[in-house]
Amino acid sequence: MAESGPLPVRIWAHGDLPAAARLAAAAGFIRVRALYQLRRSLRTPVPEARLPEGITLRAFVPGADEDEWLAVNAAAFADHPEQGTWTRAELEHREAQPWFDPAGFFLAVRDGHLAGFHWTKVHGQRQAAREEASGPAGADGRTGEVYVVGVHPREQGTGLGRALTLAGLAYLRAREIPEVMLYADGENTAAIRLYDSLGFEHASTDVMYEHAADPP
Repeated sequence: MAESGPLPVRIWAHGDLPAAARLAAAAGFIRVRALYQLRRSLRTPVPEARLPEGITLRAFVPGADEDEWLAVNAAAFADHPEQGTWTRAELEHREAQPWFDPAGFFLAVRDGHLAGFHWTKVHGQRQAAREEASGPAGADGRTGEVYVVGVHPREQGTGLGRALTLAGLAYLRAREIPEVMLYADGENTAAIRLYDSLGFEHASTDVMYEHAADPP
């Protein structure tokens, strides 16, 4: 799908396929970004989350936490092409979605200020509800997602990102969700190492291609 706006033109290829790469090259596009999908079973135990000293966890409170969350999100993802530019309208749009559940939106707090967060998401809840009426296999219709984990720059290197990730995984596992997935930028080697250490495995890759056409 092409992203609208001024040049350069960018397109996503869903799957890192040789045929797509050849087609992109023939049309003058170059590979500029890779997005990995990683997955982990939640049928196996999740290590205990060990929070840094002085950090407490609580759930996101709609109507109260938006502004501070947006500020920490912007600081944590200052170099990210999409995540770091979220607006309040974009956040509230997601809060209005049927999948939104503040109980699965964890905030890490130090001295009354937001230090980081882990926002989880559950896919397939409607399907699971329909299936649950016919038998115990309904929970298998759901997949958890590490929707976004962010840590304020002043807290990076403290182990908070790992602790937040584990807290979210434990929450999803407690809801008897069998599997969890996430997306990570291919260049974010620190995050990928963390997820590898927590048992995630590479499932697929989406690739962005860019074509910088000559100006008219």
